[in-house]
Amino acid sequence: MPAAYIVVESKISDPEQFKKYMAAAPEIVKSFGGEYVVRGGRIEVLEGRWQPPRMTVLRYPSFEAARKMYDSPAYVAARQLRAGATEIFNMVLVEGVEAPV
Repeated sequence: MPAAYIVVESKISDPEQFKKYMAAAPEIVKSFGGEYVVRGGRIEVLEGRWQPPRMTVLRYPSFEAARKMYDSPAYVAARQLRAGATEIFNMVLVEGVEAPV
């Protein structure tokens, strides 16, 4: 079963409010087998016009695990903590490729 990834483009407009979300989200992510792979590091555009202000990438053991996390009551509550804290928040879930053994 291939891993799955949640990719987030964001622009934080209220850092204090966003800290509330960041205090809650990591434990929820971990409880569904997720891990942060990228979390707001340096960005360099190599091709195209996309200029994401901030990127986050999370890896999950499966597409289903990531979806369960997103739909969980705990993450629904965490999303409410994020309300009003970002000018941009785009999130996609994508299935990875099956790696050869």
